[in-house]
Amino acid sequence: MLFMQNPFLKRARKFDTIPIKLGLLYSTMGCRQHLRILRDLEIVMVNALMPWGNRHLLPLGPLREPFTALNRADIIVIHHADLVHENDIEALESTIRKAERNLPIFLTKMAPIHFFPCRDISCKMSLRAVENMTVLCLSGIGFAGSFIQRIRKMGAAYVDHIDFSDHHLFENKDIEMVRARLQALESEFGTKPIVVITEKDYDRSPEALQHLNHYEVLVFCSRLQFLVYKGRTEERFKKIVRERLSI
Repeated sequence: MLFMQNPFLKRARKFDTIPIKLGLLYSTMGCRQHLRILRDLEIVMVNALMPWGNRHLLPLGPLREPFTALNRADIIVIHHADLVHENDIEALESTIRKAERNLPIFLTKMAPIHFFPCRDISCKMSLRAVENMTVLCLSGIGFAGSFIQRIRKMGAAYVDHIDFSDHHLFENKDIEMVRARLQALESEFGTKPIVVITEKDYDRSPEALQHLNHYEVLVFCSRLQFLVYKGRTEERFKKIVRERLSI
């Protein structure tokens, strides 16, 4: 049984303490916002392509907590590690070790699986579907750079992109802007471009994307994959988690 103070119920004092039966409470938005919650495990995921930004906290920079908060973490995961050089990974690890010497560090990437077309979500398409194609990457995610890089690595002839803010819901005006960009690309390259979006964006706005029916819209599917790094593997990661949670 977890008892959690609810800051949203200030007017109803008798409900200030709410009993919740939970096996696991999982938060993804930065623990500084939830300091009153006792935590068994803290995993910090670092974007290898933009690890610390300008090192300033929101709203002046991308960090939700100061760099010194790393000493409170149990595990560090360096994500998109396959999109940077090995020297960059070594430099990242060195920086992390200065904050907390004994932190276990793991590497991950988003492994491409397949595409599916918006017109038929039951159809799985090969990752070669974008080879030699003119592609417009459309996204409303936290960091579009990794998504764009992966599509480029798949052999597209040309990759353009329109990036919206994270959690963006596509509206009619957005679709009109996308359609205008597609028409410009078709005029420039003489072939019909295709649109590639992430699963997250498709799940958020499937109806809006149907208005691009004159163009092929492909959804890029991927999954998190651990990389073997200095003997540290996915199994080692799971073992540490189980030990910390006493599972």
